[in-house]
Amino acid sequence: MSKPSADKLAGFSGKLTTLQLTAGAATFGLVIAAGAVAAAGPWDSSGQRTAERDRAASQEAWGGADHAGGAPGRAPEAAPSAPSVLAGLGAPAGTAPRPTDRALAEVLDPLLKDPALGPKRSAVVLDAASGKRVYGKNAGDGLTPASTIKIATAVAALSAVGPDHRIATRAVLEPDSSDVVLVGGGDPTLTARKDGRYTDTAASLRRLAADTARSLKSRDIDKIKLSYDTSLYSGPPQHVIGPNENITPVSALMADEGRLDDSSSGPAPRAGDPAAEATKKFAGFLKDEGIKTEPAPDAAPTPTKASNRAESLAKVESPPLSSLVERMLTHSDNDIAEALARQTAVAAKEPASFDGAGRAVRARLQKLDLPLSGAEFADGSGLDRADRASAELLAALLDHAADPGRPELRSVVTGLPVAGFTGTLVDRYPRDSPGTGLVRAKTGTLTGVNSLAGTVVDADGRLLLFAFMTTGTTDPQAAQSALDHMASTVANCGCR
Repeated sequence: MSKPSADKLAGFSGKLTTLQLTAGAATFGLVIAAGAVAAAGPWDSSGQRTAERDRAASQEAWGGADHAGGAPGRAPEAAPSAPSVLAGLGAPAGTAPRPTDRALAEVLDPLLKDPALGPKRSAVVLDAASGKRVYGKNAGDGLTPASTIKIATAVAALSAVGPDHRIATRAVLEPDSSDVVLVGGGDPTLTARKDGRYTDTAASLRRLAADTARSLKSRDIDKIKLSYDTSLYSGPPQHVIGPNENITPVSALMADEGRLDDSSSGPAPRAGDPAAEATKKFAGFLKDEGIKTEPAPDAAPTPTKASNRAESLAKVESPPLSSLVERMLTHSDNDIAEALARQTAVAAKEPASFDGAGRAVRARLQKLDLPLSGAEFADGSGLDRADRASAELLAALLDHAADPGRPELRSVVTGLPVAGFTGTLVDRYPRDSPGTGLVRAKTGTLTGVNSLAGTVVDADGRLLLFAFMTTGTTDPQAAQSALDHMASTVANCGCR
């Protein structure tokens, strides 16, 4: 595992302007100057394998989504308020000069012709202050977006249910019985662990068991029949790519993303029936609290559907949706992405399935008047090659998220990985790259597919939004480098 890039930047030699430093820090709460970074302490650097590096839908059915979290015992930092998100644009907004179309074309056109980018490529750059396009090539072409589709998933979910929405997991008691049902609400971040990444903020299955046991004892019940309810979701749980170490079968009930080891990131063995595994753990925790279960904790529980007369015993709730969006985007988390797509479906009264979620996401984005020509939403994570999106759509999604009039979408911007520092970009930008610390972007990679979409502060301190996509690549590392070079070029360019 490589060292955090904050350490690498101790000898940073990139040409960062004062305006970039000011705009970058004000816009996203980043401290990029080497001395300030050192004083601020270590940055979180997961260094785990990512979906983009390990070809999440490769022929070997391998994956590589980075599911890492923050340092153990450390809660995530709060997202800045909507005004702070755009503070880097100046006062009044947009006083830094805007690059011209011609000047950007002069520097980006040659880079877009790099053979490493394959036969199909498209690009868009927008000015964040005005929303005006300042560069575009094949902008409306619908290409396979890979994990950049998660930007669409995030915008749809936040718009549909709001940034403060929390996903509940409940235990209920059927009337006139000792039948207890563990009811899944669709929270993939529910944890059965006592400590480790995210356990301080995630909903705890242990706490749910303790609270449930307390409620049962208050009713003089110490022996129950336990089952589980995943009826919130419908359709096939298995993703079209088949069994994969980077995505669990999609279920309304799971703990720790269905991982069968103690990892919290990278590839891992996954439960074939995550709901049953979570229920077994719940039974074990109940036993520790003095509640006997039938079946026993080591036996297979049975699925059921809780009646509408069932009485609530206890519940736990996920972090707010804004936090889930940030975690999903920073670490390209496929399990959270599929869960958020289904939350969108539930809000739209669509079936919470792959098909229903796709319809709900499309409908929600259509309400936002986004350019959906050629778009297809086959899943929420981008692992499905049937997904389609244009660079124009990805840039427009980011433009909406950066709009101070839409503060509910701000976690889409704050969740983007920071070049050279966090998430899936932690090791993608060398210390002397002009994009290090100034590019924030969602990566996307499948075999033959590479994409990058995000924000960048240019040399004049102007905040720009970009989306670069390519299909038919044969060397993923070369393609990634070419896309990173394009983003860094924009950072290094006043382009007037």
